[in-house]
Amino acid sequence: MKPVIEIAHLTKRYGKNRGVTDLSFTVAQGEIFGFLGPNGAGKSTTIRAMLGFIGFDSGEIRLLGKDIRREREEILAQVGYMPSETMFYPNMKAGEIIRMAAQVRRKDCREEAGILCERLQVDTEKRICELSLGNRKKVSIVCAMQHRPELFIFDEPTSGLDPLMQTAFFQLIREYVEQGATCILSTHVLSEVRRYCDRAAILKEGQLQRVDTVSALTRAGAKRIKWVRDGRQEEFIYEGDLNDLHKELAGHDITDLLIEEPSLEEAFMEYYRS
Repeated sequence: MKPVIEIAHLTKRYGKNRGVTDLSFTVAQGEIFGFLGPNGAGKSTTIRAMLGFIGFDSGEIRLLGKDIRREREEILAQVGYMPSETMFYPNMKAGEIIRMAAQVRRKDCREEAGILCERLQVDTEKRICELSLGNRKKVSIVCAMQHRPELFIFDEPTSGLDPLMQTAFFQLIREYVEQGATCILSTHVLSEVRRYCDRAAILKEGQLQRVDTVSALTRAGAKRIKWVRDGRQEEFIYEGDLNDLHKELAGHDITDLLIEEPSLEEAFMEYYRS
């Protein structure tokens, strides 16, 4: 599949403060791509640079085959972006916000907006100031999706949504992707990555640690060990050579031993640790 996102050697600094350094990865058409890392890892900086909201010191960013520095307007016409914290005019009704978002794009999105509002149970007659965080999130999702973009970029989209709406949201994403769209998902919820993403990138301190399939990331070399050694039960994550572990067991009374793959959370924590 053709690449929809191409980032090559992206570097962005904030004076003496860290941004991102020499970041390179691609996302193919039709992927749901996880973008992961602890707070301050550089995820938001990368997304803002991808959308042309901030400049960058060096490197290249191409979305949908176009250069963000030269063809930003054409790119953004085909992107649906949802920031982690969306601010709306508090006295406007949800339906008015959704219509205004469509008017900014100069598109008639009424049919798609109606479908999305029904699927996500958006009360379009309520004012923004009357809505909970979860319901404001749903308005933001509709604004990002109603023009049926080729590329979705979501930053922590499900925080505040109840489990039913989380499921409805990801079902919508899958339907759009099946029709040719691509999605990048920045999230701290690793269960979402396991369940929905094809591949994921892990950032730490502004640098890319690894890009791989989610299944491969859980086989990154670490193992969960459970054993009863000399009458004492122990459980830990082991990163070394299993042959060395075998040698370590020699001379001990081993009455139980289990070696298994770590959970996705445990595997990713290996990258997050200092």
